[in-house]
Amino acid sequence: MIFYSLSEILLITLAAMLLDGLIGDPRRLPHPVTGMGRMIHCLEKHLLPGKRKRRNGVLLTVIVTSVCFGITLALTSLAAWLHPLLGYAASAWLISTTIAVRGLREAACEVYEPLRQGKLADARQAVSRIVGRDTAHLNEAGVSRAAVETVAENTVDAFVSPLVYALLGGAPLAMLYRAANTLDSMVGYRNERYLEFGWASARWDDVMNWIPARITGLMLIILAAGKKTTSCRQAWKAIWQFAHLHPSPNSGIPEAAVAGALGIELGGRHTYGGVMSARARLGWPNRPVRADDIVETVSLLTRLSWLIAGGLGCMWFLFVGW
Repeated sequence: MIFYSLSEILLITLAAMLLDGLIGDPRRLPHPVTGMGRMIHCLEKHLLPGKRKRRNGVLLTVIVTSVCFGITLALTSLAAWLHPLLGYAASAWLISTTIAVRGLREAACEVYEPLRQGKLADARQAVSRIVGRDTAHLNEAGVSRAAVETVAENTVDAFVSPLVYALLGGAPLAMLYRAANTLDSMVGYRNERYLEFGWASARWDDVMNWIPARITGLMLIILAAGKKTTSCRQAWKAIWQFAHLHPSPNSGIPEAAVAGALGIELGGRHTYGGVMSARARLGWPNRPVRADDIVETVSLLTRLSWLIAGGLGCMWFLFVGW
């Protein structure tokens, strides 16, 4: 087992952020989440039919997170045993696969560009790849709202949370978090099929995101003060007034922060598989949601990544650097 110093963890995490920013998730390279998905699907086929669904769901969560943690620990330990620099590189690459700032930004841009060009059908198709709701009949405001909500929510899931766990426990703990998040995205639904079986996965994901979500909310409030187009005061007020109305104890925080900062309303009615679902409304409908709000939300995400990178760099220089 390897133990890195604080200076090494900071540098490895910064390298992981740089890797994500430069190359993201190349499609030709194997991605750990793909393997996680296959493992979850395989175990689900054996565990879901059982009568004790909640117990089996707990077992699924324990197996998947433990295996992902163990494999990552073994790989990074082996790499470090072969050569310290190889250990650093393996850890940085594995952590980079748990974050997705570049991928999230590119997905949002794939929605924004068709909207900017007036190609609503193409925008609907692009947004359908990043949300679970029905998109065939969304207007421009609906498509824009879906993209903004996705970027806001995933600011926690795809960026801040994995970084927090990478700093606490390196690549193994970051990968454990990604496994928990993948479990939630696959079986953590409140429907007849997964209500009991996915209970443990959903609750564990809530636990792991609890602190990172609140860190994200605070940083979004700070960043909202840095531009004329966003409001720091409204971001804070929206979190205080609306975040608790969201069905998730964590997702409502970044979504409410973005809604308040931009002066728009998120949430409301969505359709999933033809079934209407009413979500809490977050923020105030001061104006319709528009395509430019996607750009503003991506800007908040980008500036957040620079803020965190700068903070980690300062920590390294001030406390443990040269």
